[in-house]
Amino acid sequence: MKKPMTMAEKILAAKAGVEVVEPGQLVDVPVDLALANDITAPIAIKIFREANIARVFARDKIALVLDHFTPNKDIQSAEQVRFCREFAKEQGIIHYFEGGTCGIEHVLLPEKGLVVPGDIVVGADSHTCTYGALGAFATGVGSTDLAATWITGRTWFRVPETIKFVYHGTLRPWVTGKDLILYTIGQIGVDGALYKAMEFSGEVIKSLPMHERFTMSNMAIEAGGKVGLIAPDRRTLNFVRKHSSREPLIFKSDAKAHYVEIIDYDCSQIEPQVAFPHLPSNTKPISEVGEIFIDQVVIGSCTNGRLEDLALAAKILKGRKINPNVRLIVIPATPSVYQQALSKGYLRIFIEAGGIISPPTCGPCLGGHMGILAKGEKAISTTNRNFVGRMGHPESEVYLASPAVAAASAVLGRIASPEELGLKEE
Repeated sequence: MKKPMTMAEKILAAKAGVEVVEPGQLVDVPVDLALANDITAPIAIKIFREANIARVFARDKIALVLDHFTPNKDIQSAEQVRFCREFAKEQGIIHYFEGGTCGIEHVLLPEKGLVVPGDIVVGADSHTCTYGALGAFATGVGSTDLAATWITGRTWFRVPETIKFVYHGTLRPWVTGKDLILYTIGQIGVDGALYKAMEFSGEVIKSLPMHERFTMSNMAIEAGGKVGLIAPDRRTLNFVRKHSSREPLIFKSDAKAHYVEIIDYDCSQIEPQVAFPHLPSNTKPISEVGEIFIDQVVIGSCTNGRLEDLALAAKILKGRKINPNVRLIVIPATPSVYQQALSKGYLRIFIEAGGIISPPTCGPCLGGHMGILAKGEKAISTTNRNFVGRMGHPESEVYLASPAVAAASAVLGRIASPEELGLKEE
């Protein structure tokens, strides 16, 4: 009888062409998609060229998404994009995105159908783990490893141990996938799942829409996770069929699979969460936040820049004005999200509230542009990291929260729950 395996182990075994793998084992696997952005691609391109290799392994299995400094903010970023553009033309890279086709990579690629369940995806960006929400083994790598994959079409992994997270109970009002993952990171710490596969399961996960699943898998890396996996189900397949013609490979953990740890959470006890500076694990429930006045609100990023995130924020901001002491920046994650938000009237709501609409970009999330903080300023953001200087001056502060909390905070001028505006979640 074959040894029971976890979802992560099953994907790696299937791709490696073996029946069974064990945690700690080294496996060599083919890669279905290898991606980079305008910060990490130039390094990989230089290494690729130094190897004197004429062509990449497959021009349809590489994605270059120039999303971090788009539109180019200065000469250096323009030069980096030019360097990537010339490489893409030289190699005939099919999945090349900049300018009006560009969106935030981890929202754009699933939207374009470039990732399906069962894929092996590596990206020179730590939040590549986002695609685990589709049931893909997806993880970040360095630019050197990415260049090696561009040459060989393969990579190697040490098979990770798996921690199973089980979420049960009934979600409280205004609690989203962002709150669940912030709570989880707060419980286990930023290294609580170091080089582990995080497997999100339970009745609450099954009830989450895809955009909230993407949010949870996106932030697996903030707990040190190698991947953040959710078993594909009907919701997953409906999303995949809508966006891709590729055939998915469905892997689910065996009932008797071995987990290094199983952690159970009663979601009826979880409030909306806020991560305080300067770690995503420094979390507090909204009821314990106290009076923290803010200067800036950012709604967007690969964590929470999808259409449904904007819809939630627009619901709260409709007919309201943002506090005069606050700057609200809203960043639709892709051109499609931007277009849909425009047609549904969300962008008009943000503008009438006094907000600023940015083109799709990572922008302020990494302290890039479109919303840099000055010394002493405080921001609440739907992004994924709040390290020292992450969004600007090293003496600024970033608080992480859901779009619902961010939008309510924009109105009240301090970190707040939508309930303080008299709103009830439908």
